[in-house]
Amino acid sequence: MLDATPQPAPPVPAAAMPPTHVRRGVVGFAVSLAVLSYLDRIAIAQAAPLIARDLHLSTIELGSVLGIFALSYALFELPSGWLGDLIGPRRVLIRIVTAWSVFTAMTGAMWSFWSLWVARLLFGAGEAGGFPNITRAMTTWLPRDERVRAQGWMWAAARWGGAAAPLLVVGLLQYMSWRWAFVVLGSFGAVWTSLFYAWYRDRPGDNPAVNAAELALIPPVRPPAKASDTPWGAILRCRSVQLLCVQYFCLSFGWYFFITWFPTYLHDVFHLSLTQTAVYAVWPLLFNGAGSLFCGFISVYLTSWTGDLGRTRRWLGATGMLGASVGLALSAFMPAVGMVVLMMALSAFFNDWAVPTCWAACMDVGGEFAGTISGLMNTAANISGFIATTLTGFILHWTGGNWHLFILIMAGMYLPAALSWMLLDPVTRFDQRAV
Repeated sequence: MLDATPQPAPPVPAAAMPPTHVRRGVVGFAVSLAVLSYLDRIAIAQAAPLIARDLHLSTIELGSVLGIFALSYALFELPSGWLGDLIGPRRVLIRIVTAWSVFTAMTGAMWSFWSLWVARLLFGAGEAGGFPNITRAMTTWLPRDERVRAQGWMWAAARWGGAAAPLLVVGLLQYMSWRWAFVVLGSFGAVWTSLFYAWYRDRPGDNPAVNAAELALIPPVRPPAKASDTPWGAILRCRSVQLLCVQYFCLSFGWYFFITWFPTYLHDVFHLSLTQTAVYAVWPLLFNGAGSLFCGFISVYLTSWTGDLGRTRRWLGATGMLGASVGLALSAFMPAVGMVVLMMALSAFFNDWAVPTCWAACMDVGGEFAGTISGLMNTAANISGFIATTLTGFILHWTGGNWHLFILIMAGMYLPAALSWMLLDPVTRFDQRAV
């Protein structure tokens, strides 16, 4: 008599199973981290007139408060990126988001110039390393052909998070003081850290939802480097690393204007209300995000046309910097606020169609040291931001409020960035080059 008991189906071989898409979760965390980061750092620019009034800050003091974030961020960016390469980005990112959220909330409790200056210094130190470490996470989790697009989504989210900041801050200020608004903004980070702690793993294979077919798509995970193994000499001698730092320094010199002084510029030059400045301040950041997405999507098609990923990245970087320069220069000669903002938004668009390429280059040039190299590049950017933001206050003081002079200086800074892109190799690992 035949056994009628149903037999279990044989297991499907791993090779025949379609790959899961768990790695998209890393992109989701990168996007949300970018939104929170820029939301918290840009909020102070919108609230600056109220803070300056309540704390009796001069133009130079306000410039110092806005600039000290960039300096402390720059000083801790490289150590935080390097630490992520050593111990993995999971623990470092949890520390980073927790720290910046606490110091965002504490901003609302400050009572003088020096207390606010210290709070923003600690905020910058706490936030430093966020983007190098999430870039390190994406280097581990994403195949090479998905990296530029993922960076495009992340930087679009960063800019759009910044674009939401003025409107959100103005909305909060309708119901509470600027002090309590910073407390509310600081509370968002607790949700992110809880979810990230529960889901993310430094090794994709440690996430049970990842199947074997998806693991086959992801580059093999190398063991964490020891501190003594970091090839600092080879990294610092690499011409591509040097040029990445130069071009990002120049790019950030102009871009920092949009997240620090831009609302004050609109208020002083065109005598707009707080609500009007919030509406206009959104546009450059919206166009930033559009430029990032444009870069992420067009890079694949350009590479299939050129047949050379390096050539595609050089073209995107150089044309982006030239377009950003022209847009800013034209804005200095526009007579009406609408045309000024339009030209600045155009500059912001071109600025950011280069940004995902910058960070994707760090991933390919750096490999398992992507956190260190992207941290080095972003250190240069934030030193530039500190110089530009602080210098603006002094120029306004010395020239009696001549904003156009500084705008033309910013436009000129993009030209060395364009030249840098024409000279660098954005795809070859730093230890596989002679220079």
